[in-house]
Amino acid sequence: MDDREKTDAAARAWVEKYVTAWRTNDPADIGALFTPDVEYRFEPWEEPIRGSEAITAEWIKRADDPGTYEFTWDVAGVDGSRAFIEAETRYDDGNHYRNMWVVDLADDGRARRFTEWWMKQRE
Repeated sequence: MDDREKTDAAARAWVEKYVTAWRTNDPADIGALFTPDVEYRFEPWEEPIRGSEAITAEWIKRADDPGTYEFTWDVAGVDGSRAFIEAETRYDDGNHYRNMWVVDLADDGRARRFTEWWMKQRE
């Protein structure tokens, strides 16, 4: 397996864990996604939230209720240890978003940097 295949596989495993954490909103599931010194941007131009504990707290504040959305995704590309994830989120309330994530993965498969772009779709 070459580096691109390894990064692709690691990214797919990471997103599956992310989806689990999103569904459960369990602090242990959330924290397990990130290195201790991670930087997370919930929106690309915001200052990052730093550290897995701070991210977990912010995630819980912003939590979606489980079962109120559908989420589909795929790896759009990889570059070194960076993965690009293209996704779509449809909420039960009618909101529909296209998502682009940039995830920098550590050697252990956790994210050390994560940035989300989410764009509301016009119906």
